[in-house]
Amino acid sequence: MPEQFRALIVILFLACVVFVLARKPAADLIPDRDFKRRRNLWFLVTLVAFFSFGFWVYAAAATITLFLAGRREHNVMALFFMLVFAIPPAMVQIPGFGVINYLIEVNHIRILTLCVLLPAALALSKQGDTVRLGRTGPDKWLLGGVVLMTLLYLRETTLTDTLRQAVSLYIDVVLPYYVASRALKTVQDFKAALLAFVIAAFLLSIIAMAEFARHWLLYNGLIAALGIDWSMSSYLSRGGSLRASATTGQAIALAYVISVAIGFFLFVQGYVRSKLQRYMGALLLAAGLVVPLSRGPWIGTGVIIAVFIATGKGAVKRLSLLACAGLLALPLLAVVPGGEKVIDLLPYVGNVDKENITYRERLLDNSWIVIQRYPFFGSFDFRNTPEMQAMIQGEGIIDIVNSYISLALRFGLVGLGLFVGFFFSIMLGIHKAMRAFPDKDDEHRRLGRALLATLLGIMVIIFTVSSITVIPVVYYSAGGLGMAYMQLVRRLRNSEAAALASPALQPR
Repeated sequence: MPEQFRALIVILFLACVVFVLARKPAADLIPDRDFKRRRNLWFLVTLVAFFSFGFWVYAAAATITLFLAGRREHNVMALFFMLVFAIPPAMVQIPGFGVINYLIEVNHIRILTLCVLLPAALALSKQGDTVRLGRTGPDKWLLGGVVLMTLLYLRETTLTDTLRQAVSLYIDVVLPYYVASRALKTVQDFKAALLAFVIAAFLLSIIAMAEFARHWLLYNGLIAALGIDWSMSSYLSRGGSLRASATTGQAIALAYVISVAIGFFLFVQGYVRSKLQRYMGALLLAAGLVVPLSRGPWIGTGVIIAVFIATGKGAVKRLSLLACAGLLALPLLAVVPGGEKVIDLLPYVGNVDKENITYRERLLDNSWIVIQRYPFFGSFDFRNTPEMQAMIQGEGIIDIVNSYISLALRFGLVGLGLFVGFFFSIMLGIHKAMRAFPDKDDEHRRLGRALLATLLGIMVIIFTVSSITVIPVVYYSAGGLGMAYMQLVRRLRNSEAAALASPALQPR
């Protein structure tokens, strides 16, 4: 039996386990018909991919399937989050048919974006109550960054390639942000969207656990069967164990997605009535976070949990308990069987792959020298500088394992400032919006806490990884969710103000 079919049997079995266990708690948040429809689409997309035997066959079938599904879906972000990790995002070039080298690169995420988010964006733009793109502060930061990147591409490439890059930025950056920031208008919309992301992360977690246990990357056979040459997905180990990656292509990208899902889980778990089901969900995500053996997302997850607690009720007491639990865990691990292996994996504590931390420290030092040489708008040939050539690893590559450094090197401090300003303006807006709800148990405030904590965690994690595979689409979508939350709170305030101003409510 071909490898992809053996893997498919395992994947379908594990997915059935997740969907069966998730159906009842999901009913506490969304109608069962929505859960079943999105679940069936996940199975359909997976089966189409495994039985296509070629990327273009899959692309054609997926385009029809996703376009029709998007027209029936009332919450397109929930559909997007459910399916965005269903298939590895390996890129394939659309040929130029002799006129140009190629038209554009496409992958599963771009097909999903064009079939689901683009029609939704066009529909939203025609609605009278939709805030036009470019009117808000975060919009301006984002569009400023996109325009700057597009213009800077001109200095090193052709006009045709610059247009290609501009289209790619629109698909990968603008569309996920715009639809996420405009389509979600009620708390119920947020429940459905965040739940979909969490369920998708449950699927990734259980698949990653199987990969870790069997030392088998389950989606590699699919990539080969589709005829895609994708160097991103490869067998990596740490401490003698396989680093799971599932559909994300890289272990750290998988752990990053699970970390974001934990932030969203902090919100949705509040609606699940069964404590057992909440604990099971938390344990599954925790296992999914561990098996990629990626330390940066572990730190990011700690930040997410700490910020969520710090913005809630009894923050000092709960943070103190969390700190004590962390301090007690280290000596406990030192005495339990297998505990020393766990300690060895911890950053700055263990001894496994300590050279990775040293490499990151050298990268910061050498990159700063190059950034000072091209401070404002960076340089596209920064890799040819002596400082960066000194960073070449055994594989013959320069791994820029830091999204901020990558931006500063390519687009200068101006580009980096626009990127950071975008997320900072959203986090500041969320924090201000949360003040409208003094009751720290209010669901609107709890939603803001989860979004704020998640965005802060993302900003920490991308300090340890470049923006590869699924990483950018997740953080731009999360930024859109933050913008949608700000607009939700603004509408609630306006409604309350209108109600108070109504003559029918005035004292006679």
